[in-house]
Amino acid sequence: MAKTFFITTAIDYTNSAPHIGHAYEKILADVIARYRRLKGDNVFFLTGVDQHGQKVQQSAEREGVPPEQFVAGVTEQFIALWDKLDVRYDAWAATTDPLHKKCVQGMLQRLFDERKIYKDKQVGFYSVRQEQFLTDKDRNEAGEFGPEWGEVEQREEENYYFKLAEHKQWLLDFIDARSKAGKPFVVPDFRVAELRNAVEKLGDGSDRQSGSDRQSGSDLCISRPKSRLSWGIELPFDRDYVNYVWFDALTNYISFIGYDPARSTISDQPSTFRDKWPALHVIGKDIMIPAHGIYWPIMLHALGFPDEQLPTLLVHGWWNISGAKMSKSLGNVVDPDVLIDKYGVEGLRYYLMSDIVTGKDADFSEERLVERYNADLANSLGNLLNRTLNMTARYEKNGQVYSGWELEEDVELADWVKNTFVFSRDLARTQIRKDDELLALLKKYLGYEQLPDESPWDLFWVLEHMATVSNAVNAYSREFEEFGVQSAVEVTLQVVASCNRLVERTSPWALVKRAGGARILGAILYAFAESLRM
Repeated sequence: MAKTFFITTAIDYTNSAPHIGHAYEKILADVIARYRRLKGDNVFFLTGVDQHGQKVQQSAEREGVPPEQFVAGVTEQFIALWDKLDVRYDAWAATTDPLHKKCVQGMLQRLFDERKIYKDKQVGFYSVRQEQFLTDKDRNEAGEFGPEWGEVEQREEENYYFKLAEHKQWLLDFIDARSKAGKPFVVPDFRVAELRNAVEKLGDGSDRQSGSDRQSGSDLCISRPKSRLSWGIELPFDRDYVNYVWFDALTNYISFIGYDPARSTISDQPSTFRDKWPALHVIGKDIMIPAHGIYWPIMLHALGFPDEQLPTLLVHGWWNISGAKMSKSLGNVVDPDVLIDKYGVEGLRYYLMSDIVTGKDADFSEERLVERYNADLANSLGNLLNRTLNMTARYEKNGQVYSGWELEEDVELADWVKNTFVFSRDLARTQIRKDDELLALLKKYLGYEQLPDESPWDLFWVLEHMATVSNAVNAYSREFEEFGVQSAVEVTLQVVASCNRLVERTSPWALVKRAGGARILGAILYAFAESLRM
């Protein structure tokens, strides 16, 4: 059975309704998945929701409802939006699912039995946003905890810790090896240095505290006492604690494809898991460090995943408003439902894929959405489609266009079109101005001893356009293989522009009035139809 292309998104936290950032990530993953399906690949697309945690419990308390009821309502909002946006995922991950709970508890018990999880008391500064204790290494040059950590408070608490620090050198070596092999762990690769710098800040165990197994805050706290947080997955080895965040949220990537923590090697895993793993994780830049770039690979490494079976992170940027991150407190959060009602699903999907470079930030602008919608979809692509359909209905038999080699009388045209792909290489770099130059090229590739009597230059423009399309198809595939979705969109617009140039050069509506023009018109309409199909 062929290997499956496995793509995931971050699972969304169910403490509030979805916004445009959530929508962008899911559409980005959906577009990549659709491309791979068009290629003929087996694709498995997983998305879902993170339903546990302190913020969820607090939100439910404010609403005066049980956490289960609260997350069910928010989860329905996410599902409804993805259905509305035509996001075609194959499986839904919800962290309250019993299947997921069983996997998480099995992983925790195994790591605890292997002495990779231990209990200790910690006193220090705690990041509420990143849900972790901080050390002095996390301070900026001014000696302060930067805004990336959000609210920071002092805490003292006894909890369970996962041994993270002892894997520091392995993670650095892994990141370097992937980059050297041309398969960076993080895409776009300009994020690699950012991740590497963060790993360097980890302790390595050399500063182990006297009488304590915890390494100065560099290990990962994975629990909360039930006295403070009850809404979570209970630790299998201590019923007074629940798991907190990381071994719950991140584990969805493997729990919902059948990972069995009781089996220590990948080769022993069920085929449902082996056929899909490893994954491409589509995530936002705010959760690359530390969650996906540090915690997740070390967790997998500790579970015995070999380096070649670790995932790849596709890290996207943010949609901002006038350079500032969207924020409820600033009142600048964009509601995708409102935009869908105004511009339609395809209009919103197109804008979100076309106006931001994958991996970088961009400013969201409704005016820009309208501008691109009108210029690209209505005026360029829409007009081309309308023009092609109208001329085909008016000039062609039964409203159909033919390739040329499907009609017996078009044998010569068949030779032209069949050789377009080899013809395109020289055509793309040759400036042809005279009939003898055109004949030389046609003789070289197509064996013509003289120019055809019927509109040779019109046929030449058709071939030049098809050469452009041929090159564009290759460029489009290349961009998608490197996850350059915005660049791939620009390639499609180049094809539309080439169609419009062909119209200007040949004036197809006038060809029917010329001797032999109907045949050339058929070739032009076929070129348009083929371009639109691609």
